[in-house]
Amino acid sequence: MLGLQILRRDLTFYTMWLERRILPRLARLAVQRPALVLTGARQVGKTSLLRRAFPEHAFASLDIPSIAARAEHDPDAFLREFPPPVLVDEVQYAPAIFRHLKVEIDRARTKHGRFILTGSQKFHLMQSISESLAGRVAILELETLSFHEIANAFPKRPVIEILLRGGYPELWAESDLDPQEFFASYLATYLERDVRSLLRVGNLRDFERFVRACALRSGQLLNKANLARDVGISAPTANEWLSVLQASNQVFLLEPWFSNRTKSLIKTPKLYWYDSGFLCFLVGIRSAEELARSPLVGPIWESFVCAELRKRLAFAGLDPTFYFWRDRRYEIDFLFHRGGRFELFEAKWTSLPNEGDCAELLEVRERIGRSKVSAAGVLCRAERSFPIGDDVHAISYRDSWFEGDGS
Repeated sequence: MLGLQILRRDLTFYTMWLERRILPRLARLAVQRPALVLTGARQVGKTSLLRRAFPEHAFASLDIPSIAARAEHDPDAFLREFPPPVLVDEVQYAPAIFRHLKVEIDRARTKHGRFILTGSQKFHLMQSISESLAGRVAILELETLSFHEIANAFPKRPVIEILLRGGYPELWAESDLDPQEFFASYLATYLERDVRSLLRVGNLRDFERFVRACALRSGQLLNKANLARDVGISAPTANEWLSVLQASNQVFLLEPWFSNRTKSLIKTPKLYWYDSGFLCFLVGIRSAEELARSPLVGPIWESFVCAELRKRLAFAGLDPTFYFWRDRRYEIDFLFHRGGRFELFEAKWTSLPNEGDCAELLEVRERIGRSKVSAAGVLCRAERSFPIGDDVHAISYRDSWFEGDGS
């Protein structure tokens, strides 16, 4: 199987290895397509995962400027130096190589898994893939560690500490690493590498202020005009900078559910930060005690749940699209629509949700039509899932439902 190894040992390039649940999908796709692309933000573990999965592949990191220059200016020589099977890291730094990869793939189209590529700047990466590698490549996105991936290795860690530390693998592989130092370094590297390469930003301090302003709005309806005004930039600039945060896998825009028959539904998306630990850092929360007392704990929990839902869908190999519901009277945090059936969920920072916590769920269920709603629940901090009443359930963050078995 192309030398692919699904490793289950507690070893990593750091101190320990946390098993990634996306690995079986990675293995399947690698034997189905000539090339495989793994995208995701910086430091989510793309390179570590792939080097373990494909130990027999040559490795070239285009994060190293000299190697990126060879790949960009003399792709033929680069591919002679790193012949397939090869893992090319941060391939977006050499866009000229994609046309040459197409030629190499077409020479042996039936041989699969020869080119494994990673990239942390999704916009430029996907543009190059669509122009040169369409129909030849499988694409996967790696996010930060899910709660269950962390809990399997650290079963006694309270959920509030997991929210605060976030899901970047290095923070869990290196137990002595200070999260504040990690995130400060991560932010500086992100600004210097990704932002400078994607934008001509005259003052990175302005962009950092924009990043922190977006963090304060995680879990809220996105008002670009207000965001631009608060940061002191133009609306077009705010729109461009937001696109950079999306392209570099820092924020996610959740679209509202809308159909032509429901004209009163809100059409503005909601903004969510991908990683709860980085989110806490950006809004100035430094300890579990501060998080528990913070008025932002609700939106941070909602952001955490939103990220977990995305990972659940990825683990199950399902369409990653879901929505929220909001009209003039009611709001539901998360709505799934599959084959004419709906699932409705609220995210609540409570360990004991009651009937009052699901009142809006019940109202929206009636508006949609109860026969069309297959599930309704409150995603909460309860240690165990339990029924609340009227076919609505409290769903624990520990429930296997979050692990993405497709049910």
